[in-house]
This record gives sequence, structure tokens and C-alpha cells, in this order.
Amino acid sequence: MSTQTAQALKDLADAKALMASALQRLSGDIPAGHAACKAMLIEAVSEDVAREQIHCAHSLRATGAHKLTQDSLQNITEAGLDPTMEQLEAAEGRTTTGRTHFKDAKGLMVHWLGIALGAASTRLVQADCLIGGVDDAGQPIAAWLPELAEEFEGRNLDPRLVASTALKLHSARKDLGEGTAGEAKKQELQDQATAFLRAEPKTARKHINDLISQIKSGQRPMKALLDEIGIFKRGMRKGLVEYLLRVLPSQDAYVQAFFTRLGNPATAAGNRQGLKDAEAQFTGQEASDWDDGETKPEWAREDADSEQELSDSKENRATGQGEPGQWEDLKPERRRLVGFMALLMTDRKPTGSQPEEIPGLARAQVSIILNWEKMQQQASSFAVTSAGTPLSPGETRAALCNAGIYPLVLNSKSLPLDLGRTQRFFSKAQGRAIRAAYRGCSYPGCSMPAEQCEIDHLDPWEKGGRTDIKSADLNCLIHHPARHCGLFHAVKVPGSRPMVLLPPELDPEQKLRFNTYFMTPDEASAANTLAEEATRQWRAGLIEVEIVEP
Repeated sequence: MSTQTAQALKDLADAKALMASALQRLSGDIPAGHAACKAMLIEAVSEDVAREQIHCAHSLRATGAHKLTQDSLQNITEAGLDPTMEQLEAAEGRTTTGRTHFKDAKGLMVHWLGIALGAASTRLVQADCLIGGVDDAGQPIAAWLPELAEEFEGRNLDPRLVASTALKLHSARKDLGEGTAGEAKKQELQDQATAFLRAEPKTARKHINDLISQIKSGQRPMKALLDEIGIFKRGMRKGLVEYLLRVLPSQDAYVQAFFTRLGNPATAAGNRQGLKDAEAQFTGQEASDWDDGETKPEWAREDADSEQELSDSKENRATGQGEPGQWEDLKPERRRLVGFMALLMTDRKPTGSQPEEIPGLARAQVSIILNWEKMQQQASSFAVTSAGTPLSPGETRAALCNAGIYPLVLNSKSLPLDLGRTQRFFSKAQGRAIRAAYRGCSYPGCSMPAEQCEIDHLDPWEKGGRTDIKSADLNCLIHHPARHCGLFHAVKVPGSRPMVLLPPELDPEQKLRFNTYFMTPDEASAANTLAEEATRQWRAGLIEVEIVEP
């Protein structure tokens, strides 16, 4: 046996040297296709390495490698990364019951292998969850998460994602309770997490985080929540004053709506140049001394010599479309602060019917989606904001009493506000319903919110299509033209909102998919189940679906 393992270690050392040689030859200019091949192979190697790092942590603990004698450790060190067979056979080593350099496997990993303490601890926890542990008597313990353990050893999912999921679930172990009830909760959580990983790995992390947050928060009474909300000053750090903001989920809907308006450069409130000017009011730092041709002296003017160019410069400044870099000059976090400070500091009051016409002064418009079936069943989870935040019944009743709230009662197929061919563009009511129901871009894994997406006609108007909700989808500025270029397909499925079919090079399984990024875990689970069932029926010829042409 020792000869076999020594030979396997020799092969591993040779493979490392061979890989180093190959990477050196691939470090220069290579064809684009070969660059893609290299990236694909490196990612595959990274997955194998990530899996084996956890296996190594388990093996070090299970074999008691931290008890190796000094001579054994010296032999391993001398063998190094390019060992001979003789050196590897001598490096088999022996353990001792006497005093050793390291207290346990974690100590060996940190102080001998040079692994960071946090990484070593994490790998051992992941080994407990996905491989198994060892009790005080040295007897093996089964994996804490057996279903995820099976996925971890398989080749269908990225083991790094499975390992991080196991770590998340492990962090909630104390919140699951003990005994039979605790085991049942753990099993339910593991089943949900595994289902998300299998259905849509791109959005699984978000939904699993939401599940853990729900478990840790529990069913807390409103009084307990109200005792902890507020704005808390944390003090001065690195020359900046820090505040901590805690709000109720219903209040978060207003915050998110406010940020959304600020993030839209097409509105006056989100105008990039206007926000820079607003920021200058409370920082004392001008964004630019020469923002346009009118403020530049003659000697500094290069491209603004004509009246037309001056006019264009003024118009660009008004719309935030001047210099190419203006769109991203303000990071989202900074832009939100500018808008918040504008609310506190501006001495100008909006006039007319457009209170958002001053940069930074955005009127929050909040949509709350009410599930009709759940309301009829008197379920506790019948309301969710358009940002995907679930609301309690009490919060929902309170929110609906406030101005600026748009309640949208939808059934599982959404409210059909159809216009047929009476007009070319979708109405405001239709647009609000579509954005509230779909919440974001349709492309799986895309995180672009609805307010920054375009309503996409799946039935082209110029070819006789209708301006109906069932013939509409929501796509961002990247994926809208991508669909029309044929880079992916929208699919119309009877009784459902449109689904997405990715090309074979991105999805060899050719499954119908939803983008569940903006859904709650329960909604995402239901959507994935619906997509799987629709895929099964489509392949079996039980339903007719329409793959929308570009």
C-alpha cells in the first residue's frame, strides 16, 4: 500500500511540474480560442484543488498527522515538491504519543503548511459537513450534510459553491434547535439549498443567504423589531463618520425605491452631472471648474468653438450624457449619500407636479405585490415588495395606508392589462404591473432591477404583434439587444410568464429557466419547480411552447 501511495504522490508531483511548464508556455500571446480553453481548464483544476483542500484537511485530522515525529516531518520537508520514489517511501512517517510540535490538525495546517487560521478552520468545518469528522475516540463521524456531501463528490456542481453553502448552513446550526425537530429543520434547509444549487447555481447563493437570514431572524414580534430600528452613530473611522441604519422591511421598500430613482440617469433626480453639483454644496469641492464650453476660458476651449457645440454641451449637462465617463463617475454608494444629503440640506423646493426635478430629490414609488391565492388562504406570507422583501401582515396593512404605495394584486399568472393593437407602446399601468411582477431582467442570474430594464415586445408590433402583458418581457440594456441578436431565446409557455432558453454552449441540458434573482426563496423554489415541469412536458411533447424568434 505504501508503494502505491508513494507512486500516486510521485504522479502528483510530476503533474505539478508538467502544469507549471504548460502555464509558462501559455503565458505569452495566444489565440483567443486557446485563451478560452486555458481559462476553462484552469477553472476545472481550481474546482479539483478546492475539493481536495477539504479532503486534505479531513485526512490530516483522521490520520492524526499532527502527531508525526520530528524525523518524519524532516523527511517530508527534504522530499520537497520534486521528490524521488525513495524519498516518498521514506516520508511515510510515523506518529507518536509523546509531545509534538502541533496540538491538532489545525495547528499543523497553520504553522507547518502556512495556511491562514481562518482558512484552516473553514476547511475543517466544511470537512465535517461534507466528508465527516472524528470523535474524541478517533472513530469516524458521518457527514453532517449527507445530500450536499453527495453533490460535493459529484461532477455536476462546482464544489466551491457546495462547500460555501455547507458553511452557510453550518452557521445556522444553533438556530435549528435540537432533537427530532432540529433534525427535521436541518433536513428541510438542506433539501431547499440542494434544490437551488441544482436548479440555478448563479442565483443559489442569494436564495440560500436569504434562507439563513430567515432562520436566524425567526418570527420576532414587532415590538422587538421596533426596539432595534434607528440610525446609530458608530464614531469616527479613518477620517469619516460612520452611521448604522436599521429599518423595517416595509421601510426598506422606500429606501430601495429612493435609491432606484437616484440610480436612473434618465431622470432629473438621478442626473449624474446634477448629482455632482449637488455634492459640491456639502463637500465644498467643485466637481469640475470647467464643466462645459461656457465656463471655459478661450485658451482652454478645444471642441466648443461653435454655438451649436456650446448648445450641445449645455444639453448634455442637463441630461447627464456629456463625457463618456460621467455615467460611472459616481459610485452607487456615493450617489445614494448625495441624494440623502440633498434631502437634508437643499433649500430649494420643487415646483409644479414634478417633485423630483431637482437632482437628488427623488420621489419614492413603492409597489407591494399581494398574492391573491395566499390572501384567500389567510397565509402569513402573502405580500412582498417589488425589491423581493417579504412583509408581515401587520407591516403590509400599515404600508398600504401610506401615500406613494401602489398595491398590485396578482394571481399566479399576473394581472392581464391588455391593449391589443390599440397602441404601439405599453401603458404606464402595464409597465408598472410588468415591472412589479417580474422585478428585474429575465436573463438567468442578471441582477439588473426592473427600473433599469426595458419592456421587450415578444410579438413584434411591425409583424402584427399585440401590446399585451402575456407578450411582454423585461430585459436590461445588455440582454435586450442580446435577445434580438439571437444570443438567447425567450420562450412563451402556456399559463406562465415567459421563460428563457440559453444556447447549447451555455446550457448543454437545454432547460427552460426563470431568473429567480429577485424572488424570495419560496418564490424561487416554486419558479424552479414550474420551470422543471415545463421542461419535462415540453420534451415529452405534452405542451406546445413558442420559442420567440429574435
